[in-house]
Amino acid sequence: MKTVEDYIRTIPDFPHAGIMFRDVTTLFADPRGFRIAIDQLLHPYAGMQIDRVVGLEARGFILGGALAHQLSKGFVPIRKKGKLPAATIEQAYTLEYGEAVVEIHDDALQPGERVLIVDDLLATGGTAEAGIKLCERLGAEVVGCAFIIDLPDLGGRAKLEAMGMDVHALCAYAGA
Repeated sequence: MKTVEDYIRTIPDFPHAGIMFRDVTTLFADPRGFRIAIDQLLHPYAGMQIDRVVGLEARGFILGGALAHQLSKGFVPIRKKGKLPAATIEQAYTLEYGEAVVEIHDDALQPGERVLIVDDLLATGGTAEAGIKLCERLGAEVVGCAFIIDLPDLGGRAKLEAMGMDVHALCAYAGA
């Protein structure tokens, strides 16, 4: 039986030399692989109260939409600065070389709502940390963070767990 990892292709030296890029588009393109991934992402949260699924730009939108559909819950996007049309709140975070900003609509979540944050890849944890902070600033409770891939050597899981987050990843690749 194939695992999620079997559907992920690795592209050496992308976007530059020395990087092993983990491409989830091959997972998304395969109906069986995509179904396995969605089912496995949901499994740890079965029976848990989740009011909304929050997806981090951009591949988190694909996963988050599918998870929200399975849960019969709403989906909320967290986007790069300047991409959302209504009033937003923003959160800056550090990249390897510089800083970026993500936003959420200021009315996207209500105080007390329980949310699951989803993305394809957990590396340094900066984007997920910013997403958590945005959700919490709106009064929501983040019940977990789910990812297809964890790159543990980059420290994202440790960062999120130090924030008290439950982190679930379907596979891990050592040596980013």
